[in-house]
Amino acid sequence: MSSELKPIKLYTAGTPNGYKASIFLEELKAAYPGFTYEPQSLSFAKNEQKEPWFLKINPNGRIPAISDPNRGDFNVFESAALILYLIQHYDKEYKFSFDPVNEPDAYSEALQWTFFIHGGIGPMQGQSNHFFRYAPEKIPYAIKRYNDETSRLYSVLESRLSNGREYLAGPGKGKFSFADVNGFPWVRGYGWAGIQNFEADFPNVKAWLDRIEARPAVYEGLGVPSRGKKMTKEEEEKAAEEARAWILGNSNK
Repeated sequence: MSSELKPIKLYTAGTPNGYKASIFLEELKAAYPGFTYEPQSLSFAKNEQKEPWFLKINPNGRIPAISDPNRGDFNVFESAALILYLIQHYDKEYKFSFDPVNEPDAYSEALQWTFFIHGGIGPMQGQSNHFFRYAPEKIPYAIKRYNDETSRLYSVLESRLSNGREYLAGPGKGKFSFADVNGFPWVRGYGWAGIQNFEADFPNVKAWLDRIEARPAVYEGLGVPSRGKKMTKEEEEKAAEEARAWILGNSNK
């Protein structure tokens, strides 16, 4: 890959979707000399993601998004679409993907699991997060409904990762690919969503998380835009309270 590439601009924050982008960019950076990127953190507290300059990049006013100076400052939003864009233009050796022509089945598998996570685990776990952590009142039905559905979706991953399979797509044990990157940051946050007995109920998924987290580029990606420390229960409650105040204060904006 050419050393003359300009750094891709990443607009992000410390969320599961934000980590998808930073992890994949770090993987590309480690795999392809000359590839680089520059992260810019957006402050939700200041509502920077709703400012006119950013809405020109992402009209939906969410993170992550990228702007690619190597292709006329082309903008991409939606985390899964962002990853697929990076594969198309920068993963020329299919280090994190599969050749659609020569490996069509593996490529299809990767897309299937990507969309399963993007359309299932992300939204359902996001709702579980909201009702378990942020809602102004505890609604047992909503908490149970989204917690149960998130756990059901985890059980699908558990089945996929059984019988020695290590990654979601590819023959045999599979290959670490964009499908794994798309799911890892969400599932890693199972505790924040209130999922109980995770390690006992989903041992293969837990091993998958550990396998991915051991990758050096994943470690670096989880530090973008900043590396948070492991919180105590009291610190978690404080963080949830602060987020709750922001969410409720901006619910109509």
